[in-house]
Amino acid sequence: MLLLILYFCFFLTTPGSLQGEYQRKLYKELLANYNRLERPVVNDSSAILVDFSMSFFEILQRFHWTDIYLSWNPENYPGVQNLRFPSDQVWTPDILLYNSADERFDATFHTNVLVNASGYCQYIPPGILKSTCYIDVRWFPFDVQKCDLKFGSWTHNGWLLDLQMLDVDTSTYIPNGEWDLVGVPAKRNELYYDCCKEPYPDVTFTVTMRRRTLYYGLNLLIPCVLISGLALLVFLLPADSGEKISLGITVLLSLTVFMLLVAEIMPATSDSVPLIAQYFASTMIIVGMSVVVTVIVLQFHHHDPHGGKMPKWVRVVLLNWCAWFLRMKQPGNERKHRTSCPPCSAGTSNGSMGLYYSNYHPSESSHCPPSSDSGLALGGRTHGSPSDEAEVPGGSGSGVGGVGVNIPPPEIQRILEEVSYIAQRFRDQDDAEAICSEWKFAAAVVDRLCLVAFSLFSIICTFTILMSAPNFIEAVSRDFT
Repeated sequence: MLLLILYFCFFLTTPGSLQGEYQRKLYKELLANYNRLERPVVNDSSAILVDFSMSFFEILQRFHWTDIYLSWNPENYPGVQNLRFPSDQVWTPDILLYNSADERFDATFHTNVLVNASGYCQYIPPGILKSTCYIDVRWFPFDVQKCDLKFGSWTHNGWLLDLQMLDVDTSTYIPNGEWDLVGVPAKRNELYYDCCKEPYPDVTFTVTMRRRTLYYGLNLLIPCVLISGLALLVFLLPADSGEKISLGITVLLSLTVFMLLVAEIMPATSDSVPLIAQYFASTMIIVGMSVVVTVIVLQFHHHDPHGGKMPKWVRVVLLNWCAWFLRMKQPGNERKHRTSCPPCSAGTSNGSMGLYYSNYHPSESSHCPPSSDSGLALGGRTHGSPSDEAEVPGGSGSGVGGVGVNIPPPEIQRILEEVSYIAQRFRDQDDAEAICSEWKFAAAVVDRLCLVAFSLFSIICTFTILMSAPNFIEAVSRDFT
């Protein structure tokens, strides 16, 4: 353990003078019959005038008064211009800070009292004062705090001690990195109590301070604005990426961490909700709603086509009104609508297949015009055949209403069934793709709509909440420029 001992040696040399002898004599004569409990006035009914002021360096209190018992004739004491008395040996005003929060209540250091030949006393006790103040955190971090320092005599009324106010000296104030001193206006008050008819004067200094917002802006506000911007990117991220929910929850957790930092900085009070807490809460609401909307968007995007078609009101609201408002068009909207009838044969080489198909689907043949080389004419003659009773090899014919009909063999029937099944599957797939395309387009419309709505809501909340502070413009112009 290293002990560092400092020795201060003072060597005082003064020229030969009679001041010490006269000063010693004067001290002895002045304190011979002096009683520090007695007010230094000629008439006990007169009030002693005490001038009080403050200087903001540590905090310096300045007291000035005239003690008639400590005056002398300078001619009788050559070279003695002033004397210094310990504060516990002469009368001093018992002026204290009424709303003190210090453990000792009086936190000043009792220095000497400087007295000149006329009895004019000057007492400047330095100290670090702690007072009870109401802290209004409503506009935090753009807040202006006002703290009252109330000074007055503890035992003397206004008829015994006339307390007067002097201007506050702020020329020695050292600027602070967190607060700017706006001003220290002072006011002298006289209170009358029901118990007494004497006035009780006091001097109240209102210390007005403005919080410097550069630290909070760079470390809390700007990151919060950037995080809220990231929340809007959730609506731009494609649904097939699989990261929409992860991004929203990550942004929400980031805001929660910033809220914990703000809670540690602010005092624990329920009188009002701080401005920055309102902004963070609104941002968290935006991010939370974006996560909820993202879940709905993903449910639309991955909707099961077998779960049912889109309700009519959803189609009207999302696919018609909202899509028109957002200037969005559904991809493949101009595709041709397929009919339920099979394609009709047009070539000469597939006349027999057209005959078999028409025989196998007699109910659907009415939708298609008869082919010129199909080998079958309903209600008429067959074109391109020399005889009305022509038969296809391998098949048997029978006249039905004067029309020849060929019956396909079992192998051809099975092939036709398979082809019909494949065609039906393709039609079902097309219908499912159409349903999925509608739901995906609805998800894209909801994404775009929420992007616009949440962007406007975020911008409005940012400017409305932050600019509602009375000194927002002043704080930005002074701290960010």
